[in-house]
Amino acid sequence: MHDDRSLVEARLRRVLDERVRPAVYPESVPLDVAVWHAPGEPVPVDEGLAAEPEPIAVGARWGAPWGTSWFRVTGTVPPEWAGRTVEALLDLGFDENMPGFQCEGLVYRPDGTPVKGLNPRNQWVRVGTPVEGGEQVRLHIEAASNPVILDYHPFRPTWLGDKDTAGHEPQYTLARMDLAVFDETVWQLVIDLEVLGELMAELPADAQRRHEILRAVERALDAVDLQDVNGTAARARSCLTEVLAAPAVPSAHRISAVGHAHIDSAWLWPLRETVRKVARTTANMTALIEDEPDFVFAMSQAQQWAWVKEHRPEVWARVKKAVAEGRFVPAGGMWVESDTNMPGSEAMARQFVHGKRFFLDEFGIENDEAWLPDTFGFAAGLPQIIRAAGSTRLLTQKISWSQTNRFPHHTFQWEGIDGTRIFTHFPPVDTYNCSMKGSELAHAARNFKDKGRARHSLAPTGWGDGGGGTTREMVARSARVRNLEGSPAVVWETPEQFFAKAEAEYPDPPVWVGELYLELHRATLTSQAKTKQGNRRSEHLLREAELWAATAAVRTGFRYPYEELDRIWKTVLLHQFHDILPGSSIAWVHREARATYQRLATELDQIVEAAQRALAGEGDRPLLFNAAPHSRGGVPAGGAAPQQTSGEVTVSDRPGGGHVLANGLLRIEIDARGLVVSAYDLDADRETIAPGAAANLLQLHPDFPNMWDAWDVDAFYRNAVTDLTQTDELAADEQGVRIVRSFGSSRVTQVLSLQPGERRLLIDTEVDWHETEKFLKLAFPLDVHAERYASETQFGHFHRPTHTNTSWEAAKFEACNHRFVHLAEPGWGVAVVNDSTYGHDVTRSVRTDGDQGTTTTVRASLLRAPRFPDPETDQGIHRFRHALVPGAAIADAVREGWRINLAERRVTGANDVAPLVTVDNDAVVITAVKLADDGSGDVVVRFHEAHGGRARATLTAGFEVQHVMATDLLERPLQDAPQTVGNSIPLRLRPFELVTLRLRRA
Repeated sequence: MHDDRSLVEARLRRVLDERVRPAVYPESVPLDVAVWHAPGEPVPVDEGLAAEPEPIAVGARWGAPWGTSWFRVTGTVPPEWAGRTVEALLDLGFDENMPGFQCEGLVYRPDGTPVKGLNPRNQWVRVGTPVEGGEQVRLHIEAASNPVILDYHPFRPTWLGDKDTAGHEPQYTLARMDLAVFDETVWQLVIDLEVLGELMAELPADAQRRHEILRAVERALDAVDLQDVNGTAARARSCLTEVLAAPAVPSAHRISAVGHAHIDSAWLWPLRETVRKVARTTANMTALIEDEPDFVFAMSQAQQWAWVKEHRPEVWARVKKAVAEGRFVPAGGMWVESDTNMPGSEAMARQFVHGKRFFLDEFGIENDEAWLPDTFGFAAGLPQIIRAAGSTRLLTQKISWSQTNRFPHHTFQWEGIDGTRIFTHFPPVDTYNCSMKGSELAHAARNFKDKGRARHSLAPTGWGDGGGGTTREMVARSARVRNLEGSPAVVWETPEQFFAKAEAEYPDPPVWVGELYLELHRATLTSQAKTKQGNRRSEHLLREAELWAATAAVRTGFRYPYEELDRIWKTVLLHQFHDILPGSSIAWVHREARATYQRLATELDQIVEAAQRALAGEGDRPLLFNAAPHSRGGVPAGGAAPQQTSGEVTVSDRPGGGHVLANGLLRIEIDARGLVVSAYDLDADRETIAPGAAANLLQLHPDFPNMWDAWDVDAFYRNAVTDLTQTDELAADEQGVRIVRSFGSSRVTQVLSLQPGERRLLIDTEVDWHETEKFLKLAFPLDVHAERYASETQFGHFHRPTHTNTSWEAAKFEACNHRFVHLAEPGWGVAVVNDSTYGHDVTRSVRTDGDQGTTTTVRASLLRAPRFPDPETDQGIHRFRHALVPGAAIADAVREGWRINLAERRVTGANDVAPLVTVDNDAVVITAVKLADDGSGDVVVRFHEAHGGRARATLTAGFEVQHVMATDLLERPLQDAPQTVGNSIPLRLRPFELVTLRLRRA
């Protein structure tokens, strides 16, 4: 038989495009349309409905960037359509390739009841089925003219990312606004042909099944009268019944489809627009649930649920009903789908505390999975946080984006720094926007790396990023592949149902130890420095506010600010979303974030100051309040007392130019270029800086990645570098050594200083940054031979290699740390600590002359200047503080990292303040002291082992304790409670073990 596959396949494509799809709506009449453009920001629904619109015609331009237009559409169903299904087709000027990335709408009835959302792949509103004829139709559309930021030629700089710079030109052309007859038989034929055509294309060319489908499709096409598609569609469908009824083979891959609409809480749109995106999507999904009995939809991010509750109570009522039916499923148990690399220990814990508590309070539902499909890599400290929150599972998809290495598993156990393991799944469909296409399903089955041991995978199904969710077409496709020969078998299930099946069939999956590093988007550790600084500062201010407010509440009856702290925490957690904290959102988002962080800092400072005044009392004794988890200057951790200092700092001229700082512990030589050429540890009689090298070296690289400008830095950036060694000014005084440099259009001012009795060189850097597509680094070449180094992560630290033996190691050329990076030889080490930077790199080389020793260079990433999506990223003044700590053990790195981030607060008063709780081993670090969230007055203490070894310690309460409970992160009791001896609690901790105790006051 002749091979005519290509002929039939080409015929199928054309007939579908030009005859069958157009016949879904065989008759239509135009609607009358009028519009009112809201002046400025969105208005309440009742105001939009009440506004008096003006007529507008199809083909007219509308919609200034970020504007809101209220369309009113009216019409009458023709009497001759009686008994038929009628829909309104409402096309605002959509490009079907951009669902979620352009204009959108939410449809209301005249009484303000929301009907459903409109987007490029969901333009219909059901009017009646069947209609009687003569019905009056009146609908209102709240249309958002969000501009297209990520266009067909992506990553081009645009001023559309902020309403202040976007202009006022209309963005869209109003397209079809009709009432139309919906022919469901033709629509079903479209789905039949699409599913079979896509399946056929994925089967081997010589497969019997492929040819059976080919012939069935050919018969169906023969049965269609192209001049009467509607009259012959049923006949054509009958030709496909047999091939659609053939069951899947027993060994077919099993896919759990989960309705999904990944909605970025901010990205190429501001936070306020996300509130509306969530409303549109949830309105659509609750409507689809009512229409499709098998469909299940899962939505993560408690913040987005809270927005629906607050802003769209009518939609919220529908959501609650669908949740009660088990069809609309809370997923993930986090406040937002946050970044997980940069949030600090306590912030990462609170993501789960606030997220899980919201779902428990609203629905009595507790999620067992973390749901993070789009997060840019996962810190090694995360597994025990997930477990401590009462969850045991993780889902993500993003690791499939890695550029260099293919991850070896799709289902596995992920082991964190303390040994905690989490059952983890990466959907092999390789998208969190699955649309049920045959190519996607076939890819999932082929790609699944655990064949032979497991058979189940998950497919998050629906338009996402900008929302939209699952469509009726996706549901119809899934119905056909539920049990279809040649295809994976698809069933709608909840995440819980999927994970239960996956764990049951794969009880002993492989184990991955350590971070899940994304080999992409590495520059998100640096972009938008002020957003990152605002996050870091907010985390530490919250620590201080909780610590001092709890101490004052117990000691003086001070009013503990439960509501204020709850609200502030949720705001900080929201801004840890994986496109805000990473710096990959539009200018509007980061402009608002900077203002928000400033406002929160003011409010938190007021809480701290009020609590400290209550504790100190009236008096003129100078007190230092120490919020760090280690004593300093004679002041205990978590207490206040007069500071004790000893020693002095000398500043002298250096022969040959420059200056020398010394304090009896360190001797720092700064040459005439303002570079540190010697950092001598006097106790160890050891030099820190590599021979012939210089630290405090600012280095400037070109930075133009191949794509994803704000997200990516590509390895070739290192091929060109400019060392900034020219000085405009070099001077010394009692504050230290001041260096001023100019380069390009920018200027740097640094102050290098020592403090009495302290083994650290402080480096305060101010950059007035006006570069474009450049990357600024601060380098420390160290005379240390180390094959690995430690960088802080949540509740501990994680080791990475300094070498590039394998492609996995080479791919980590930019990585994340929190407060410190530490590297060491046996008996001696060095730490580089920071107050607000995250990105860094560590490289090693062997000196070819002189001593043949190893130079290990640590570089902190300071600033970038990408132009997309914010064309003015990081322009302006920035301030950073770093410290070089020679002779540092890991304990010193931990201590100095905390200290540089928690500024000393000086208050005059009458009383020393004893700590509310103390621990007698510096390896046990207290990360939170607070009152219990339930208002009981119990004191909650969270701590962990921070040095990576076993620790024995005693926690002592500075108040009478009635009872001690070990709890999870949500402050719920666990079975094993520690013993107490009076107010003392003996502790034994594993390496990096995380513990939360709840102390009931007597």
